[in-house]
Amino acid sequence: MKKMPVFNYSLLLSVKVINYSLFALTLQLMAGIYIHIPFCKQACTYCNFHFSTLLKNKTELLEALLKEIEIQQHFFPLKTVIKTIYFGGGTPSILSAAEINHILQKIYKHFPIDEQAEITLEANPDDLTEEYLYALKNETSVNRLSIGIQSFFDEDLKYMNRAHNATQAKMCIQLAQRSGFKNLSADLIYGTPTMNNERWKENLDTLFDLNVPHISCYALTVEEKTQLADLIKKKKTVAPADEQTAQQFQILTEAMKEHNYLQYEISNFCREPYFAEHNTNYWKGIPYLGIGPSAHSFNGEVRSWNIRNNAQYIKKISANELPDESENLSSADKYNEYVMTNIRTIWGVDVKEISDRFGEKVQQHFLKEINSFTLKGQAIENNGIYTLTNSGKLFCDHITAHLFIEKD
Repeated sequence: MKKMPVFNYSLLLSVKVINYSLFALTLQLMAGIYIHIPFCKQACTYCNFHFSTLLKNKTELLEALLKEIEIQQHFFPLKTVIKTIYFGGGTPSILSAAEINHILQKIYKHFPIDEQAEITLEANPDDLTEEYLYALKNETSVNRLSIGIQSFFDEDLKYMNRAHNATQAKMCIQLAQRSGFKNLSADLIYGTPTMNNERWKENLDTLFDLNVPHISCYALTVEEKTQLADLIKKKKTVAPADEQTAQQFQILTEAMKEHNYLQYEISNFCREPYFAEHNTNYWKGIPYLGIGPSAHSFNGEVRSWNIRNNAQYIKKISANELPDESENLSSADKYNEYVMTNIRTIWGVDVKEISDRFGEKVQQHFLKEINSFTLKGQAIENNGIYTLTNSGKLFCDHITAHLFIEKD
């Protein structure tokens, strides 16, 4: 891949500012871009993301993606620097290195990209051949891989209807490391009926032995309108058990601590400095632009999302129309999102920020509600910052619901 022009972020930071408001604006001039690739080889039983297993309109959809990038080139304020680019899906690794490079070239043409930008590709193990990894490393600017391992046991993978097998799961990490990818993340899923506690420990130990610097671990959840929900309803498979899920979460947090991984968000662990910068920026409220069908965008005030239909998406973009809906976030929306995202992280919820942004009345509401959970040992306070304890993390959704306020 030819060297692309980059925006010198240090120049932005060196600009002399004449007042606090301009300084605050300068600090906010960073953003991310998310590219949704809505194709998969087969459907995982638990997945409720937008995707298609039919590839017949892939060429037309990729052309629409390129056109949407051009249409959206003025989405961010002037001088905004793109710090992260994230290919998600679906299965982005279903694209060739040339196709990925084409998308990246289009982004570089229309947006100022930081020279140290984190560029992530979600990938399935069966796609990560030696040849493909070589092409990614040498022909694109992708510098981080997020690999959907989910388990190193075939029985678990069959339960989830994953496209890869246990051998590929381990081999792809080794191949990626030999290809020069140091910034690697691997996903695991726990709580499946096929996975006992010993098998869960083995999954974790495999990643520790492979020295993967970032690990994301998710409890299996049964989402509506998924194949798994239908199979459970028809009693063709077994639902995950809450008690087993809780046990495996405890095993997870203890093992990560023992192996010097920082739990910086409920489901995310890393050895410094390998934080997932793109996702961290989501939690911190940094603006982002979503490209592709079903992709979401956020500019600080308005949240928008594209249509969840490939054919309609292509039709709209071809007519130079953005196939999206949007909502203006109320003060209550912004508070609820701040609490929902930050309570999950090590950075926590800052009561002073609540007061500064949303007023003392909202701050008092938060303090009243969080107090009951601190008394239960599910939340702790340190210098006005509230975070969840490990026992509290198991009930994060329940706790968050109590902290919310009604919309204006």
